[in-house]
Amino acid sequence: QVQVVESGGGLAQAGGSLRLSCAASGNISIINVMGWYRQNPGKRRELVADITSGGSTNFADSVKGRFTISRDGAKKTVYLQMNGLKPEDTGVYYCKAISIYLSQGTQVTYWGQGTQVTVSS
Repeated sequence: QVQVVESGGGLAQAGGSLRLSCAASGNISIINVMGWYRQNPGKRRELVADITSGGSTNFADSVKGRFTISRDGAKKTVYLQMNGLKPEDTGVYYCKAISIYLSQGTQVTYWGQGTQVTVSS
């Protein structure tokens, strides 16, 4: 079994900061990509940021310059530092971990249960 657990969500004022953490555990030996997605009611889940095992990062345009993402490969943990928060950053933030098995030509995606982030104006 594999578990992906997020923490660090909560309530913040506009202009404030929050730090999200996500840890993967269980029967998972390789994590190639870890990332954060955001979803609001009635809307599609959208990428916020992700990071590869090599350290390459990718950010949604709306968060560039305000959010940073980092990971601790040994701990299978990824962090999202959110600064300069805006009300539109509100949503449920989900952590995603991807394991790629090249020899088998497959990949497996794991999702966390999500953590609520609410930014008040």
